Amino acid sequence: MKTEFNAQSTTDDVLAGVDLTGKRALVTGVSAGLGVETARALAAHGAEVVGTARDLAKARAATVGIKAAFELVELDLASLSSVRACADALVADGRPFDLVIANAGIMACPFARTADGFESQFGVNHLGHFVLVNRIAALLRPGGRFVSVASSGHRFADVDLDDPGFERTPYDELIAYGRAKTANILFAVEFDRRHRERGVRGAALHPGGIHTELGRYMTPETVERLMKPLQERMAKGTTDFQWKTVPQGAATSVWVGVVADADEIGGRYSEDCRVAAVIENGDATQGGVRSYALDPERAKALWAKSEEMVGEQY
Repeated sequence: MKTEFNAQSTTDDVLAGVDLTGKRALVTGVSAGLGVETARALAAHGAEVVGTARDLAKARAATVGIKAAFELVELDLASLSSVRACADALVADGRPFDLVIANAGIMACPFARTADGFESQFGVNHLGHFVLVNRIAALLRPGGRFVSVASSGHRFADVDLDDPGFERTPYDELIAYGRAKTANILFAVEFDRRHRERGVRGAALHPGGIHTELGRYMTPETVERLMKPLQERMAKGTTDFQWKTVPQGAATSVWVGVVADADEIGGRYSEDCRVAAVIENGDATQGGVRSYALDPERAKALWAKSEEMVGEQY
């Protein structure tokens, strides 16, 4: 697939000349950062956008500049009762979607459990979205897409289907983040397999390195651990890593969601507005995707484990 876009492209670059009139999108996590920019860009090009947030007052303040058709709904991904209530309301409303972007998430936080007892990063980043997206999947029109905002942080760890809650494994905030981000990718892989025959695709992406609220829980020690390999490569001149602005970070979300060819991105992982290569070495500040995150059998196993954990089958 040819593309004119790259790591420096912004949402406005990617959507230049694109008319989304008549399209309807759902974006989770619109109280700050990438979610706000993603919703703004889609709405600016004519889409009707539904944004979700745990803190509606914060989200209203953050999205005040979105002048087009925009609606806010409450969603706390750390509570399956909230997730189910949100999904049920959307289904009862009955209006279809062309795009669902699972953008919300938390990163490298101290050990905690969700309202349902799940380790918080796995619970919020994966299981909350797993229930929401599956409950509203029938609302996605043929030609629609589910986009999972993952991370190069998936390189920290594969999912652990035997101990997803760190009940037997010592907790490590970056390992937990890696498991959750790998789960985000595997979810998109299996979703794509299950829905592509009806013309609905699933895809995952890494937005890039962006300074947003996502890193608010990270201690100085965690930041040092994360950034040390990058700093060493920068000192040697062996990396072209650059921090992105928020509009640059959200660009891959809208590229995967409405611009890229569906057959090229379906079941795949993209970064910098292009499908990423499978690369088995390097750390989490480097590009590419690990093969375990795209493994179809691993994706099926995670789906089954997730159904078991949330007590629902899809």
